[in-house]
Amino acid sequence: MSTLLIGCWSTDRATLTIAASHQVVDGDQSAIDALTRPAFANGANWACVFDVDEHRRAVQRAYDEYARDDDAVVEDDVEGFTPDTY
Repeated sequence: MSTLLIGCWSTDRATLTIAASHQVVDGDQSAIDALTRPAFANGANWACVFDVDEHRRAVQRAYDEYARDDDAVVEDDVEGFTPDTY
C-alpha cells in the first residue's frame, strides 16, 4: 500500500496544507485519478503518492521532499501531525 496526500500550496508557496490522505494500492493510477480529480476541481493544487503505509511518514516525506529546501511549512489538516524539521 501507498499513501496519497492531497493538498494545496499557499499563493506565496510558503505553506503546503495537507487536506486529504488515502491509502491506495501501489501503482493503481485509476484510484489515484478518481481521488485527485474531484480534489483538484475543488481547489487542491498538489498531490503526491508516497510508498509508505502510514500517514505521518507520508507527511514527513512531503516536508522533506517538497518544503524543506524552500523553508516552507507543511500543515497537516488530516491528523494534525507536525513534521520533524530538525
